[in-house]
Amino acid sequence: MRLCRYDDNRLGLVEGNALRDVTRTAEQLPQLRWPFPHGDQLIASLEGLKQAILTAAEASPRRLTSEVKLLSPVANPPRIIGTPLNYKLHVDETADPAINHGVHLANYDGFETPIEKHGLFLKSQTGAVGPGEGIEIKFPGRRNDHEVELAVIIGRGGKNIPREYAFDHIAAYTIGLDMTVRGTEDRSFRKSADSYSVLGPWLVTKDEIQRPDQLNLRITVNGKIRQSANTRDLLVPIPDLIARVSNVYALYPGDVIMTGTPEGVAEVQPGDTLIASIDEIGAMEVKVR
Repeated sequence: MRLCRYDDNRLGLVEGNALRDVTRTAEQLPQLRWPFPHGDQLIASLEGLKQAILTAAEASPRRLTSEVKLLSPVANPPRIIGTPLNYKLHVDETADPAINHGVHLANYDGFETPIEKHGLFLKSQTGAVGPGEGIEIKFPGRRNDHEVELAVIIGRGGKNIPREYAFDHIAAYTIGLDMTVRGTEDRSFRKSADSYSVLGPWLVTKDEIQRPDQLNLRITVNGKIRQSANTRDLLVPIPDLIARVSNVYALYPGDVIMTGTPEGVAEVQPGDTLIASIDEIGAMEVKVR
């Protein structure tokens, strides 16, 4: 199942290059009162809503996805969790001082992986946008880079999750653009600007992606390929990322884990057009302004 959020917070079931409006199924979500629970309630209820979504789609006319403004498929991510330096060739390219600026150097220093050394990082959840909203450069005059990634959407929360049960906690996958400005500041600051976490074009439920560790991903900028790789090359695979994160803090429905970017990161400028794609998910066009 592919679900998108679009226009004025409508919910759509995606079928090929079209969608059917299934917004009325949101009426079945729990009626909440303050203090509100952690997590995105649509993601938390997704499994139980599937049949209602299919029923609502039958009565809805088809509309081309190209005719709507695609928003982030997760409306309220509790957290966006970033994974640094998770592809070997990206580790190698960050030896460039223009990327590392003398901080977060990508040497292992005796650690098994860079993640063992640097850990993970958090991005502001308010920075999440969809491809239809685009990227607004917040650091003009600095190097602002694209980083395409497979993003994992948590469906069932938990803490201290063993790696062998990690996939039981996944609801869906989507494409992520972990935009970053190069500099000496902490990663969480440089990557948390509004619009610097692009998610989309829709979410694809985990039952439709049997091998998330065998997906081609790539990004073009103005028609030229910048990054092209496969998730088989992740240094720390998805189950280990989930186990590692949940051992530090509890996960909640709607948490998004960016799994890391491959080599080829490069600068973007206002006016650029990015097309990010991942096998079995699709492609999203994102404008930079």
